[in-house]
Amino acid sequence: MFLARLAGVPAREIEPDDDLSGIVWIDLINPSTEEIDRAEKALGIHVPRREELEEIESSSRHYERSNVLYLSSPLVRRVDESAFSYPVGFVLTAQKLVTVRYSDYYAFDVVGRDIAETANDGTLTPDQVMTQLLEEMINRLADILEGLGRTLDDVSRKVFNADRPRKRANAGEMLRETLRRLGRAGDLASMIRDSLLGIDRMLIYVGELPGHVLVDGLKQRLKVAGRDVASLNDFVAQTMNKVQFLLDATLGFINIEQNDGMKVLTVVSSVGIAPTLIAGIYGMNFKIMPELSWHYGYQYSLMMMTLSIVLPLLWFWRRGWFGAR
Repeated sequence: MFLARLAGVPAREIEPDDDLSGIVWIDLINPSTEEIDRAEKALGIHVPRREELEEIESSSRHYERSNVLYLSSPLVRRVDESAFSYPVGFVLTAQKLVTVRYSDYYAFDVVGRDIAETANDGTLTPDQVMTQLLEEMINRLADILEGLGRTLDDVSRKVFNADRPRKRANAGEMLRETLRRLGRAGDLASMIRDSLLGIDRMLIYVGELPGHVLVDGLKQRLKVAGRDVASLNDFVAQTMNKVQFLLDATLGFINIEQNDGMKVLTVVSSVGIAPTLIAGIYGMNFKIMPELSWHYGYQYSLMMMTLSIVLPLLWFWRRGWFGAR
């Protein structure tokens, strides 16, 4: 999609014969090769492809070429319980800002609506649009982090809740679901950290670039955005620590559940040994066995086997291996 975003009017699709001279922000959404080629021909600048935006070297993400500034960063997108990370690119010239992205992002929609509702007085600049986009991207990442924090709080309550399911099957399913939620939370926190790192590097590069002049107001806004990113990075570090703590706790509860299962098997096997031994001894039918011709020998052997079952069960119960005392 090849969109033109202008002040005072809604976004519109750019046609092949449109004049791009008065357009400050050109938004390429999941562009095809033909659309990128058309943008390059109309603007006379290089527009990076997806494989270029996915480069991880800092020199490939932030550079200046022929007075054109190229910036890129991964940006996380959360949809329901799933999260995805796609590259976002900025191409900044003195007259235009070209954004290249491969997914819909709420931050871009918010800034686009704000620009469409702004009076077209000719004061809108590409620097202002990019600064506003970076600020809104940071705000959106903060919202995602807040949601992630609430998710981890909910997981924490379930993990450490005293009224956990008493049925072993229900407890096992709860712990498995907890592991899945923690895995998704860890992936999301990692993608948020990558996004914040990319934005932070962009802010540092633009702020320290001697050839690109920003007005004082924009410089101050970028400094504030940098402080916001630093605070969010601290929150992400805390979140990652909490994910690891909850993961360790969940694995600990799983080990406890497994130990409880082994206790049951131990009790069953231990209780069955003594009566089996007694039954084996009195089942040999040797003539020299004194109980062989005893009138109460059968009842005696049954009583011995019953006691050999009851006494170990009482011992295990008193030690708390099963049941509730």
